[in-house]
Amino acid sequence: MLPPDASALVVDTAPLVREALGTRLRALGARDVEEAAGLEEARVRAHVSGPRALCVLDVDLPDPTLPAHDPARGLELLPVLKADGWPVTVVLTAVTDPAVVRAAFLAGVRGYLLKSSPLAVLTEGLRAALSGGDVYADPGIAGSLAVGLLRGAVDHGPATLSAREVDILRLVAEGHTNKEIGDVVDLSALTVKSHLARIARKLGTGDRAHMVALGIRSGVIS
Repeated sequence: MLPPDASALVVDTAPLVREALGTRLRALGARDVEEAAGLEEARVRAHVSGPRALCVLDVDLPDPTLPAHDPARGLELLPVLKADGWPVTVVLTAVTDPAVVRAAFLAGVRGYLLKSSPLAVLTEGLRAALSGGDVYADPGIAGSLAVGLLRGAVDHGPATLSAREVDILRLVAEGHTNKEIGDVVDLSALTVKSHLARIARKLGTGDRAHMVALGIRSGVIS
């Protein structure tokens, strides 16, 4: 159950999903549930409201302004929540890609739930995440989690970077901003940001210094 007078943030593009989640969270004791329909709105609400007891978000938060769809763009919110002191974040999504599942847990989520799972599983996962014990993985992602952990154990991601991603990581190592990187490789700053999100998932960290360190350690960049 949520602590007394606790509040939560739900981030999902679908109004019906946000409404259903709000109802479930109030049943678990939430005093107030705020909603965000996209990543940018979530960033603002998360920062302005200050840390709430819980954030439940879908990792698949499309942005029509970007040239390519990134089904794990919502992971970009996790470092923001962590920096602002949010204690518990749970993913509720349809995405089962092993790299995304692994990246979410490495980024500190307390639970990873699937929208296709029964209400009982959703409730169990939320309660487990809020209990402060072990992280909760939806039974439906057991295979994805195993594959993601296996891939991480083999190469921790650097070898999976594309040539474009290596170029961008090298420019990050040189201290360039996203806009400066975009000017060099002829991409918009938003597209560079999307590439960095994919690099973060492959390397298991969204911290720029840590990404660079992993790239250097593996010999991908020098």
